[in-house]
Amino acid sequence: MAELRFSALREVFNREPVTFETPSKIISEYFGADVFDLHKMEHYLSKEAYRVVKKAIEEGKSLNRQEAEQVAIGLKAWALERGATHFTHWFHPLTDGTAEKHDGFLEIGDKGHVVENFSGEVLVQSEPDASSFPSGGIRNTFEARGYTAWDVSSPVFIVGTTLCIPTIFVSYTGEALDYKAPLLKALSELDRAAVEVCKYFDKNITKVFGTLGIEQEYFLIDEALYYARPDIVLAERTLMGHQSPKDQQLADHYFGSIPERVMWFIKNFEFEAHKLGIPVRTRHNEVAPNQFECAPEFEEVNLAVDHNQLLMDIMKRVARKHKFRVLFHEKPFSGINGSGKHNNWSLATNTGVNLLSPGRNPKSNLQFITFLVNVIKAVNDNNELIRASVINESNSYRLGGNEAPPAIISIFLGTYLTNMLENIARKVTDKKMTPALKTELKLGIGKIPEILLDNTDRNRTSPFAFTGNRFEFRAVGSSANCSAAMIVLNAAIARQLKKFKEEVDVIIRKGRNKDEAIFQVLKKYIIESERVLFEGDGYSKEWHKEAQKRGLSNIASVPESISRYLTPNSKDVLIRTGVFTEKELESRVEVEYEKFTKKVQIEARVLGDLAINHIVPTAIRYMTSLLENVKGLKDVFNDLEFGRLAGARKEMIVTISDHISMIKKLVNDMVEERKKANIIEDSYKKAIAYEKHVKPYLDEIRAHIDKLELIVDNEIWPLPKYRELLFTR
Repeated sequence: MAELRFSALREVFNREPVTFETPSKIISEYFGADVFDLHKMEHYLSKEAYRVVKKAIEEGKSLNRQEAEQVAIGLKAWALERGATHFTHWFHPLTDGTAEKHDGFLEIGDKGHVVENFSGEVLVQSEPDASSFPSGGIRNTFEARGYTAWDVSSPVFIVGTTLCIPTIFVSYTGEALDYKAPLLKALSELDRAAVEVCKYFDKNITKVFGTLGIEQEYFLIDEALYYARPDIVLAERTLMGHQSPKDQQLADHYFGSIPERVMWFIKNFEFEAHKLGIPVRTRHNEVAPNQFECAPEFEEVNLAVDHNQLLMDIMKRVARKHKFRVLFHEKPFSGINGSGKHNNWSLATNTGVNLLSPGRNPKSNLQFITFLVNVIKAVNDNNELIRASVINESNSYRLGGNEAPPAIISIFLGTYLTNMLENIARKVTDKKMTPALKTELKLGIGKIPEILLDNTDRNRTSPFAFTGNRFEFRAVGSSANCSAAMIVLNAAIARQLKKFKEEVDVIIRKGRNKDEAIFQVLKKYIIESERVLFEGDGYSKEWHKEAQKRGLSNIASVPESISRYLTPNSKDVLIRTGVFTEKELESRVEVEYEKFTKKVQIEARVLGDLAINHIVPTAIRYMTSLLENVKGLKDVFNDLEFGRLAGARKEMIVTISDHISMIKKLVNDMVEERKKANIIEDSYKKAIAYEKHVKPYLDEIRAHIDKLELIVDNEIWPLPKYRELLFTR
């Protein structure tokens, strides 16, 4: 193993950057070249087919078979021109990745000749084998059939020689087996609820859609070092490794110049992303060594999620060409910053208005305050559900650390907006508002745009921070499919907006005017949601104590947090809005329990194997050399000199022996705890057993291995060390 480590290091140091040339230096000339967007539809489809598909996209409706047949003709012509030989229904199963099964356009004609064929029937629906995808008990393994159905709102694209059709994925009996189907339902509910509230302010608003910009953090390591670390290959993170003497203490990597070899990789994946219509715009070094970030322009939520999943796949493929490996795990290296996926979320209308951006007059700013307060209320009332939407085994290592948002879900608004809401809560009463009070409130609200320009800051310790015209949901993990968080957030806000509309209408029916009714309900919501507003340091111990006093949840257990999907309040949000059926929701929770258990199980197996088969033999080998050294000293020196010279060596031998003994004992104990947990049938109880009785061994075993790393001869240590993984490019 030591030979593999040093061979990998030599390979890294001899590595030259892989360069490439783009057909054009001007992005606009090739942006979206591999996407069948409306512009290309207009060229390749008949006028009738174009009109039908455009309407379907705008209204969120599906096509019938006859309409789909017309679209398929033009789509096939475009795809063949672009060199496509196969097509696939591209979907998001509950694995957090994407899935695809390729079929050729090839078909045998009547006289045995080959023709390229692609029908409307295969465009809109397919039947992939669903037997091995997570279902949470919705169907048995022998019930293999599943259906994929075209999501018209997300454009078809080509990767390599394969035409990819974004689809939803459902079981034979109709239950959703993916992330996209419930996300589309949540967004549809949000649209309906938000439009009804917008009617208070602008009758011209007929559609509201969520917008999303996803900042993607990631690590890069050389592929030679990757293959020399079995824990990274199998568990996607380092299960052992002592901290490097220098890591991110000086923050000298943050926003520094991007290394040449890394820059070629970034240019290459940006080029591929741009061809697929992914508006990647920002790139920079992150805080930790070998950590980087990319970010796109804002898009509609469903498309943004599709693009992020596609982007991660592109980055992995391009990285291999450049002899890199991309690590999306939230905490691949202990002791330094982990990686998140900051979800910058807002609401936009068909009239071009950002509902979370202050306007130019009191009326538009009352609309802004209305939506702002309703988002706050939704986060307050669904605090545990929102946390459950982002928590999993890998993100649990990151959340709560002093480089990521705490596990407590709170909201940062900034001083001015906080004071503005306090002013509304303090001055509005249940009585009829005086003209003077109305004027005062409207004047105060009217000042919001100019004040926010200079008074809105970003609190990086907040998991849900308002940043001027959007909320930055920073708790989402870097490896996650953002759909999970977006389903919950958009469904919760849809439910909240419906409640708001109902309460305002009740007051209006009692004879109050619209503005008074809105102010009264907003005051009530502000007071009820005060506990979730926090302007200070989310990393501090004081905040944890204060949050507990406020009644905010800080659940440390991953399975326990996941279980909050099934509370009455969560069911009210996710089932009553029609996003899930009760059976679907329960199955999602089962899948998450199972994923948590299996990931801990894999990490435990990998660590046990490395510890016993690699680390312990290496430590014994070094200890044996020390014993031989002590014997040699005994033969050469007298007892007095021997005692003086051999003391330190003997102490090291004892220390190494103690660590070896503890590693072997802890690994054996961990295996026994796994055996006990594995016979538990209840998925929640099994997940709890793995968390409480198996997972703690990972840190205990690691502590002894990391101590040995500092003692054992560097020349025989089998695995690349942190100083090599993080500081070689």
